Amino acid sequence: MAGALLCSQDCRIRNIPSLVDVARMSEVLLALGVKLNHSGDVLEIDSSQLTSSKAPYDLVSKLRASFFVIGPLLARLGVARVPLPGGCAIGARPVELHVRGLQTMGANVQIDHGTVHAYVPGSRGRLQGARIYLDYPSVGATETLMMAATLAEGETIIENAAQEPEVVDLARFCRAMGARIRGAGTNTITISGVTKLHTTDFSIIPDRIEAGTFLVAGALTQSEISLFPVIPDHLTPVIAKLQEAGSKVIMDSPNRLRLVPGQKIFPTDIQTRPYPGFPTDMQAQFMALMTLSEGNSLITETVFENRLQHVAEFNRMGADIRLQGNYALVRGVPHLSGAPVVATDLRASAALVLAGLAAEGKTTLQGLRHLDRGYEQLELKLQKLGARLKRVSSEGGKSTEPPDSDPNLPTPPPITHKVR
Repeated sequence: MAGALLCSQDCRIRNIPSLVDVARMSEVLLALGVKLNHSGDVLEIDSSQLTSSKAPYDLVSKLRASFFVIGPLLARLGVARVPLPGGCAIGARPVELHVRGLQTMGANVQIDHGTVHAYVPGSRGRLQGARIYLDYPSVGATETLMMAATLAEGETIIENAAQEPEVVDLARFCRAMGARIRGAGTNTITISGVTKLHTTDFSIIPDRIEAGTFLVAGALTQSEISLFPVIPDHLTPVIAKLQEAGSKVIMDSPNRLRLVPGQKIFPTDIQTRPYPGFPTDMQAQFMALMTLSEGNSLITETVFENRLQHVAEFNRMGADIRLQGNYALVRGVPHLSGAPVVATDLRASAALVLAGLAAEGKTTLQGLRHLDRGYEQLELKLQKLGARLKRVSSEGGKSTEPPDSDPNLPTPPPITHKVR
C-alpha cells in the first residue's frame, strides 16, 4: 500500500485481507490525499492527486508499518513529515537504519518532537543513488530504502539487505510498475532509478505466518489440516521444526500443504533469525506447541527484546516455562488447562488461541485488538475445521455475530474456546 504512492496513476492490488491494520493504513493514505476503493479482496489506490507530505500522528502512532510512507513521499514529493511509529510493544525497533539510509541518498533528515522531518535539498528535488550498508538486515529499512531508490537519480545498492519473501514481493510490485530492481531475495539489492512509475494490477503472496499458524494448530490439536494457497518455500524453517516435533508436512501440489500430526510431540529447540532463519513471528505459536512436548525445549528470541511476554500467560494455563532474558526453557507437560488469559501482542494472541484449543476446559482470551490486526476472521476459519470457539460479549457471554468485511471495527470482545 505504501509502495503504491510511488505511482502517479492508479494501482490495483489483489489478495488484500480485511484487517484492522489495512484499515489504519488506508486512513493514512486518505490523509495524504490518496483515493481508495476497497471491494472484497481488491484494493484500488489512486495517488495521482498526492497532496500532503505529512502523515497524521494519531494514525502512525497506532501502526508501525505506516512509517513506510516516508520513502515513497520523499521520492515523489521531495519532502516527508512522518511521526515516529507505534504498534505492538515487542521491542524498540528503532528507525535509525531508515534515517541513515535516506541521508546517504542525499536527504536532509531531522527528528523533532517525535516527528521525522525529511526533505531533498537542491533544485532537482530527487534523491541520489548511493551504496548503503545496513548494520542489521532490517525488513522495514530494506523496504523503505528500496522504495525510495526506485525514483532516485542513479543507482542504489543496498548491502546486507533483508531477504524475507515480503521484500521480494514488494520488489515484484515495484517492478510491475516499471521500477528497475534486481537482487531482491539476496543480501544485495540493486535499484536503478527511473523518472516515474506506471499503473499495475498486482496479486500479493499468501501470508506465510498465517499458514504457519494453522500448521502449528494441526500439530498441537493432533489434527490433519490441508492448506492452500501457500508457497512452501516460504515455510521451510517452520516445516523443518514441525517435522522435528513429530509431524509430517506433505506437499500435495505446488501450492498446497497437508500436515499429518504425529502420535507424540517431540521437543526441539528454536532460535529466531532473519529469513531464511526461523521467523520471530512464529516463535509464540511454536512455544505453544512445545508446552505439550515430551521433553525440554530451549527457545531463543534474538530479533525483539520484549517478545516473550506470553510466557506468563502460557504458565497460567499450566505450562512449565522458565524465562531468563531472551531464553525460554519449555518443559513439556501432559496437558494444559483452560484459564483466562490476555494477549500481549499480535502473534501471542494467535498462540494463545491455539493453546486454548488444545487445553482441557474453557479458555477465555482478551485483547483481540491484537489478533484482528493480522488475522482475518481466525475464529471462523477454525470453526470450519471443527474447533469449538466463539466471540462473546464482554458483559455476559452472549454470542456475537461474526465480524463483517469492514475491518475498521472497535476493540473486539473476548474469544472463548474449548478443547476440540
